[in-house]
Amino acid sequence: MLGVCYYPEHWPQSMWKKDAEEMRELGLTYVRLAEFAWSKMEPEEGVYDFEWLDSAIQILAEKGLKVILCTPTATPPKWLIDKFPDILPVDINTGVTRGFGSRRHYDFSSKNYHRESMRISEVMATRYANNPAVVGWQTDNELACHDTTHSGSENAKHAFHLWLEKYYGDIDSLNKAWGTIFWSMEYQRFDQIELPILAVTETHPSHQLAYRRFSSEQVINYHNDMIDVLSKHCPKHFMTHNFIPMTDTQADNFALAEKLDFACYDNYPLGRTDLFFADSDTDTFKRYMRTGHPDFSSCSFDQIRGISNDNFWIMEQQPGPVNWAHHNPRPLPGMVRLWSWEAVAHGAETICYFRWRQAAFGQEQMHAGIKRVDNSKSPAWFETEQFRDELAETGFDLKAKVHTSVAIIMSIENQWVTEIERQGDSFSHQLVEFEYYSALRQLGIDVDFVSSNDNLADYKMIVVPCMPVVSDELIDKLADSQAHVIFGPRSGAKTDELTFAPNLGPGNIQRLIPIQVESTETLRADCTMKMLYKGASYLGSRWNEALSIGDKVNTVAQFHNKQAAVVQNDKVTYVATLCEIEFLRVLLNDIALACDIKTYQLPEDIRLSQRGNFGVFFNYSGQAKRVEFDRDVEFVLGSEEIAPYSLSIFKRN
Repeated sequence: MLGVCYYPEHWPQSMWKKDAEEMRELGLTYVRLAEFAWSKMEPEEGVYDFEWLDSAIQILAEKGLKVILCTPTATPPKWLIDKFPDILPVDINTGVTRGFGSRRHYDFSSKNYHRESMRISEVMATRYANNPAVVGWQTDNELACHDTTHSGSENAKHAFHLWLEKYYGDIDSLNKAWGTIFWSMEYQRFDQIELPILAVTETHPSHQLAYRRFSSEQVINYHNDMIDVLSKHCPKHFMTHNFIPMTDTQADNFALAEKLDFACYDNYPLGRTDLFFADSDTDTFKRYMRTGHPDFSSCSFDQIRGISNDNFWIMEQQPGPVNWAHHNPRPLPGMVRLWSWEAVAHGAETICYFRWRQAAFGQEQMHAGIKRVDNSKSPAWFETEQFRDELAETGFDLKAKVHTSVAIIMSIENQWVTEIERQGDSFSHQLVEFEYYSALRQLGIDVDFVSSNDNLADYKMIVVPCMPVVSDELIDKLADSQAHVIFGPRSGAKTDELTFAPNLGPGNIQRLIPIQVESTETLRADCTMKMLYKGASYLGSRWNEALSIGDKVNTVAQFHNKQAAVVQNDKVTYVATLCEIEFLRVLLNDIALACDIKTYQLPEDIRLSQRGNFGVFFNYSGQAKRVEFDRDVEFVLGSEEIAPYSLSIFKRN
């Protein structure tokens, strides 16, 4: 199940038929259209031109291709901005209106834009509801990309006042919940409250958390209303959205995906590796700059599977160098094929490549495509052919589920709290979560990302890398489950209003393990502390907690000064520091084995993913690597000797 993102409006119509023929030649099924074409569809207010889109859809349909249409709302046209200037968002860091000239230039709190977005969505839905070539819709494009969830506009401030009044009921309740007596911040009316931006120094943390909750709901409400408009007219079409990495949306992704039939992810391993590692970890960036980090894309795949209805799609797969990262290397030969297989191994049902042909103009000229500007075939064409043929040869089941007994609990509020109250600049919620995930993947363990509202009964191990706000409902679930739970530092330390837990950290986690966090220190990343675990020495750093330990709690790792670093009872492990991934790998391996979870001793840069009856080994290194594995399998592609930058696939007998 392969597809492509196509922009017929960028090319002469005389090329469209040949493009469609070559798409079929390549084995594509789906073609995504029109996510940035509002000015082409409606060049003037109320003046529509759909003939070009009708023709493109017909030409594609004649070659047996299926069309995914997009609402064009990520790029409101200039005439609309001129008529309703309040559509433009206001930058929360400068207070300056973010102008026309790129994309995503709209404010989720603009009633004018909400109305116009639903209008153009309905116009498209009614026109194509009964077109047999159209099978589904993508809402908008990469919601919240480019830091667009938040706005500092007057529209946002007014909407925030209404949200606060609905959320808190009366101003006295807000003052009490936030603790506005601090720094003389007491309010008499909701309309006195400013947005928590552009102040002299840091603004009230509870105020900031409320603003983030409000902003998230603005995105979700906008998205849900769009889905309702499309579904009303097109009940037989699927509804999806192409997400960026979960941590970048600044919204509740579980809620954002709730009304979708399935979620999609836009996979750019090299660009994301550059943004994540280039400045903070140059050695890692250099090592993986042409492959992507072995766990970075898979982490996003597992997260998108967590917010989707089991399996998911890749709506945009990187085919070559991109144009938007700090640096944009070429993928090594074979990586486009490897990334495609990696997505499939983690639950993808369809892979769509971005884009069909490299653009000759505009902001994305330097972004590669399956074909070059001169219409010649890029290396991605041939790797797509190889992937297509291998899918058929192996008989890989694209409807199979990923089954695992290990879950990581993911919550946007974890991220919000740690960004608002940093306490130490070396603490990054994204990095902390990624380190736990990467340690599990290095053990060959498949991982689910779940919310605290999900059913946790079937898991043997549940990992909570950092969760400052833990609900009583989640504690009840964990107490009732048979899983062993691993909490990272900072967990349970705050109430849902970002105030101190009244019984000290880890707050209500004390119902599961009787410990208290008496004090916390944060250190620079290069200031480490030696810790001892089972006779071996490891390093802790960045965030350290001093614990008071109750009955039936064992210290399983301690610092050189005898201070507890990791404590444990029969139900819970609490890690009171941020530690090197080598230690996490050893600790999680020991807990997994105690929980009867199979682990693997994989060579460096080798990863294992299993889906249904199939398993895939991935080699992210430049050397052939041999794996020792169960004998009750048949390799259907490759062998136990995995070639450099390649993969091997087995099927269980």
